[in-house]
Amino acid sequence: MSDTVDVQQFDRDEAVAEAIDGLQNTTRRDVLRRAGVVAGTAAAATLIPATGAFGRQGGSTANDVKILNYALTLEYLEAAFYAEVLAKGTAIKDASVRNFAETVAAHEATHVSALQGALGAKAVSSPKFDFKGTTASQKSFLKTSKVLEDTGVSAYQGQAPLIHNNAYLAVAGSILAVEARHAAWVRDLLGAGKTVLPAPLAFNAPMSMSQVLSAVKSTGFIKK
Repeated sequence: MSDTVDVQQFDRDEAVAEAIDGLQNTTRRDVLRRAGVVAGTAAAATLIPATGAFGRQGGSTANDVKILNYALTLEYLEAAFYAEVLAKGTAIKDASVRNFAETVAAHEATHVSALQGALGAKAVSSPKFDFKGTTASQKSFLKTSKVLEDTGVSAYQGQAPLIHNNAYLAVAGSILAVEARHAAWVRDLLGAGKTVLPAPLAFNAPMSMSQVLSAVKSTGFIKK
């Protein structure tokens, strides 16, 4: 697997497009009842103010909702992926990999909680996932984790300039920084001093929403 995110590697059944389509006009008041409250929701929700805060020029509150729901869908995906690998247990052989999986699983669950708290009734509910056996072995887990984390970094980077509310931008930037650390960490585990460098380039390329959705769709991880 190369160091560059290849959008052609991902989901061919167009399930994510359905999950994202029309987010700007969607309200789901029972999202927390149906999806369940992730541990730490109350604390994590305080990271993103639900109202107020000054807005940057350009953009709109409605578009911010769309962007946050887009981010939430990606966080649902990552949180479910790490939860599944920990639930299986047998996929992880090394203590260093288990530490990575447990730490990142907690981070992604907290990201979900924070975004749900910010969106409230406008939050989309979590899709169902099928990770196609990628959590069955340590090697496939790490390779898939690398692609997911790289994609997450580029996704947040692509949307940050479009966020209107300064408070939302601040938290998106904070999540972006943590996702970048995840990406470097998993690269280090994969490379072990060989060919996969933790920070291979001086600059990272952003990805547009359409590029990321095309990427995630091609995995087939999100079930219809």
